[in-house]
Amino acid sequence: MTDPVKIDVWSDVACPWCYIGKRKFEAGAAASGVPVEIEYHSFELSPDTPVDFEGSAAEFLSGHKGIPVAQAKAMTDQVSAIAAEVGLDYHYDDIRHTKTLLAHELMHFAKEDGKQLETAEALFKAYFVDGGHVGHVDDLVALAESVGLDGAAARQALEDHRYAGDVQADLAQAVAYGINGVPFFVIDGKYGVSGAQSPEVFAGALTQVAAERAAAR
Repeated sequence: MTDPVKIDVWSDVACPWCYIGKRKFEAGAAASGVPVEIEYHSFELSPDTPVDFEGSAAEFLSGHKGIPVAQAKAMTDQVSAIAAEVGLDYHYDDIRHTKTLLAHELMHFAKEDGKQLETAEALFKAYFVDGGHVGHVDDLVALAESVGLDGAAARQALEDHRYAGDVQADLAQAVAYGINGVPFFVIDGKYGVSGAQSPEVFAGALTQVAAERAAAR
């Protein structure tokens, strides 16, 4: 099998399961031995989040889900434990909640320069591990430069909202597919896998696609 299998991933920088799902997919792809080509697409879990949310992650979750802060804290602790199982060191006490629209615009800018995967990893790490802010232009420009992108060009693109239309197109496609939660993986344009499934699930899906392609030759 020579041609990679296209993987379209709808995710949000502020989605803890998206980073976990990223790691599980990577493990599954490696185990399958099937070459893949990954493209990230925009999805906003909480589009009404202010750019500078004042409060803790537990307080944000409490307000978002309408549950007590203590219950929200227990939920974030549980997610952190699951993240640790795939090698991710979440620091929920340091998370800075923000609107992720600009981060999605940066992802599209990075795609144009062939750096989308590196940018996705850097955004997730900044948000969940390093306590970085991913809603301000200055912070996003610094992050862009850290993965080898042109900072001045990134700033111009973000200030002009050059990729706002691309973000909206992703969101519209998510609606068309019936996606109401992320991560959501579309494999080879025909199989949908919802959630941070096990590496075995992803490996099985990729192996199936590879077998179908071989049979069609």
